[in-house]
Amino acid sequence: MKNKIITSLILIATAVLMTTEISAQVFSLSQAEQLARIKYPLIKQKDLIEKSAKLNDNNLAKGYLPQVTFGMQASYQSDVTEITIPNASFIIEPLSKDQYKINMDVNQVIYDGGMIRNQRDLSKLQSKIDGQKVEVDLYKIKEKVDQLYCNILYTDAMIAQVNTVQSDIESGIKKVSAQLQNGIAFKSSLNTLKAEQLKTEQRSIELISARKDMLEVLSILTDTTLDETTILMTPEVGKSNAKEIKRPEIDVFKSQIALSTKQQDLVKSRLLPKASVFAQGGYGRPGYNMLLNAFDWYGLGGIRLNWALGNLYSAKNDKSLAKINAQTVGVQEETFLKNTNAQIRQQEITVEKLEKLIATDNKIIELRASVKNSASAQLEAGVITASDYLREVNAEDQSRQALKAHEIQLIQAHIQLNLLTGNK
Repeated sequence: MKNKIITSLILIATAVLMTTEISAQVFSLSQAEQLARIKYPLIKQKDLIEKSAKLNDNNLAKGYLPQVTFGMQASYQSDVTEITIPNASFIIEPLSKDQYKINMDVNQVIYDGGMIRNQRDLSKLQSKIDGQKVEVDLYKIKEKVDQLYCNILYTDAMIAQVNTVQSDIESGIKKVSAQLQNGIAFKSSLNTLKAEQLKTEQRSIELISARKDMLEVLSILTDTTLDETTILMTPEVGKSNAKEIKRPEIDVFKSQIALSTKQQDLVKSRLLPKASVFAQGGYGRPGYNMLLNAFDWYGLGGIRLNWALGNLYSAKNDKSLAKINAQTVGVQEETFLKNTNAQIRQQEITVEKLEKLIATDNKIIELRASVKNSASAQLEAGVITASDYLREVNAEDQSRQALKAHEIQLIQAHIQLNLLTGNK
């Protein structure tokens, strides 16, 4: 009967655990990164940049359309030209001193030396750079999420380890309690174990509270509800073998260099002549017939060629400035790559170190576990004190903590390697 009850209790406990596990929210690192990106307010700026770029391009493209100007003018002048012919049988009426005109000018570009095209290209490149800078900022958020995620994983490992230590202490308490009942142990030994048990419980409370705080921060970053039941999956990451750095900063540097090159093209465009056709028409007094002092319609049209030679004065300096800008960006890119490669190498060394430490940790744990098991048997036999037993329990605990720390650090180092290379 007793066995049936125990079996039933085990089945009920197993069902409860399975139900809890099924209902618990499972969250992965890739989910956290994607949600943090799409939920971060800065992502909206990319859409605004794209809309602004389309509007700017549309405005610049209108430079190819006929440019129409309406004008009105009323004036009064102190004197006008008079023509007097002696002994003539007719009189030429002088123009009125008050004069009026309403006119419309139409100008259509035929050739502008590539000015509008280059201005449009510059506008597109600048918008592209602005969008890429947003990507750089979003990449920093990704790094923050990765760091937070790994910290939670480490806390989870420490909570699991605390539970293991609690089991060892409870086992010791049971053995000492039995010895105390048989009169072969002191009350102080039991109290020592119980005090350590309470200390371990405090450690568990601190870890659970820290995990809750970090989950709340991750919830804010991902705009997702995460609670104490949320299970974070351990990411499967491998060492990045990519040689090329594909960080968003590289795209910014390339676009900035392209922008400087396009600025040189714009300088060249300013040096070229501009051609257009024009037409002018209006109504006023006088018209184009200066001998007719009356309101009249007038109009003219033709082709116009302009060549602003003043741009020659600053063209050389403008080109030099554009080249210097490109060289400056090149230096910035070179500096960035050098620093990043140094960080990559540092992470590679860290990975190698952690792999060696983990191998050693496993050997240490094997030895510490053997010593602890022996101490447990000795405690049960009354050969050693509770303090001696706790010393071995804590020694194994420290070894397992070191292993968990190194394992999480190794995962984090691989993640950081992928972040540094931009191949994730």
